[in-house]
Amino acid sequence: MSLKIRPASECQYAQLSLGEVMLRLDPGEGRVRTARHFTAWEGGGEYNTSRGLRKCFNLKTAVCTAFMDNEVGHLVEDFIMQGGVATDFIKWREDDGIGRTVRNGLNFTERGFGIRGAVGVPDRGNTAASQLKPGDFDWDYIFGKLGVRWFHTGGIFAALSESTAALTIEAVKAANKYGTVVSYDLNYRPSLWKTIGGLKKAQEVNREIAKYVDVMIGNEEDFTASLGFEVKGQETLGHIETDAFKTMIETAVKEFPNFKVAATTLRHVITATVNDWSAILWHDGKFHESRKYPGLEILDRVGGGDSFASGLQFGFLSKNDPQAAVDYGAAHGAFASTTPGDTSMATQKEVEKLMKGGSARVVR
Repeated sequence: MSLKIRPASECQYAQLSLGEVMLRLDPGEGRVRTARHFTAWEGGGEYNTSRGLRKCFNLKTAVCTAFMDNEVGHLVEDFIMQGGVATDFIKWREDDGIGRTVRNGLNFTERGFGIRGAVGVPDRGNTAASQLKPGDFDWDYIFGKLGVRWFHTGGIFAALSESTAALTIEAVKAANKYGTVVSYDLNYRPSLWKTIGGLKKAQEVNREIAKYVDVMIGNEEDFTASLGFEVKGQETLGHIETDAFKTMIETAVKEFPNFKVAATTLRHVITATVNDWSAILWHDGKFHESRKYPGLEILDRVGGGDSFASGLQFGFLSKNDPQAAVDYGAAHGAFASTTPGDTSMATQKEVEKLMKGGSARVVR
């Protein structure tokens, strides 16, 4: 049984995301604490999926977010424009001259190498996006008049503030109302919740949002921390037995029968630069597994899960097929891990070649 997806003919956008987009500052092969220069990128867990769908898979996408109206805000806007994602729904907040009342988010990110893991140092307190609240977006106009086939948001944005949690709930309810597929990446980050209620608050917020989600994305830590589901199995170095994860998903979909799809990447972290990589997806009572990518060499792991999510969305939007969805997701996520930055630099042709087992021989 396929997902019920609105026809492309009645929707202006294939996909819309809701989330914060930060300026990523990357020291390259070095470390933040000793850096003398940074490469600038844009990135945000929810937005990254829109950019992947637009740049790799050529679908029309947009993002709902907010920036302070200054040069840094417009720099991030320029990155979004370069990614082809529509900026129609960006909210601009007045610059107070010092960032006392509103700011733009920064994310200092080390890629990691070998025994040294990747490190993220976000600087996002009191940002424009964190102050977004219910009523800021006209969802009836966006989902009703313009039309959106797929809406994506996640646990990072919902954790930014009380108001972003409330806005997320408002948005997923509105998407449900108009028949737009809702996907949600649990993306549990302890650092975001620790000063606003911790694990208890994370579960309270995420369990409310989960009632309106069609496609739930998250690994074993996400499902355990954000939704309170325990998984029993052997867990070593970020790897958990597939059978144990399947059991957890089966439990989750019983409590949330609205879940039509549940999916995750399966990452066995050998070192920061070598991972065993694959993905699994549950749909309509059946599990679908991608091909495995053992010993995947990682250049930059940040955003790999978001590229999995966008590939998954493309598989459903283009073919409405769960096996295609998990295959596109796993291949796109693997490919994105081979390039720097949060977002994918892959092409659809490259992703499909990898899905079929294509080699890394030189292309001339």
